[in-house]
Amino acid sequence: MFLSFGIKDFIDIFLVALMLYYVYRLMKESRSINVFIGILVFILLWLFVSQILEMKLLGSILDKLVSVGVIAIIILFQDEIRKFLYNLGARQRVKGLMNLFHGHHRKEADHSALMPIVMACMSMGKAKTGALIVMQRSVPLDDIISTGERLNADVNQRLIENIFFKNSPLHDGAMIISQKRITAAGCILPVSHDTDIPKSLGLRHRSALGISQESDALAIVVSEETGRISVAVNGKFHLRLSAEQLEILLAKEMGV
Repeated sequence: MFLSFGIKDFIDIFLVALMLYYVYRLMKESRSINVFIGILVFILLWLFVSQILEMKLLGSILDKLVSVGVIAIIILFQDEIRKFLYNLGARQRVKGLMNLFHGHHRKEADHSALMPIVMACMSMGKAKTGALIVMQRSVPLDDIISTGERLNADVNQRLIENIFFKNSPLHDGAMIISQKRITAAGCILPVSHDTDIPKSLGLRHRSALGISQESDALAIVVSEETGRISVAVNGKFHLRLSAEQLEILLAKEMGV
């Protein structure tokens, strides 16, 4: 048996181990690690009964449970599965492969279009006005936009500041900017449940990180407590940004 062990068998074992590792990470992030361990124990029991002990009756019962269990797992963990598939498709090498088929067309953006956002964030930071601005990129945010009020307005510094003014009815939600337009405001974002987020960061930061994990959007946060400006992109934070750093980061991530 071991003499016939070849490179194909090694690749097979490696891919299975890699798949289990990524599933483990996914379950750990979603705080479902105990469910993952339970599923793993059940699979090992199923293989032991059906393949090693060759118990036909018990094996057939477990076979039926496994077939039904796959559907149940898909229903229970649809959000985690969607996140896993998004992360898989968001890899730079996958995007590079797609560009071979569709051609690499880089969008030319006006650098001045970012300045109202930067200036508004600086002004709100000095006044310690809390704000959460999401800039859509390639992944549509229609489901997020539908939770707020549609505006379809030009990106304007004074308008951004007025929306996040403390007495404004839309100041608690997130603003969505898409295709150089303020598409909606007062939107509800998914909240990240990562345990390694610093306790000093509040709900706005968790929401910003959540949308950056579930899409390729870029989220800008102005802290109401400190006035500091942060950006969440690709599931990571860039904290305590100056006006120049914010402008450079936005220009880089938005392809200017």
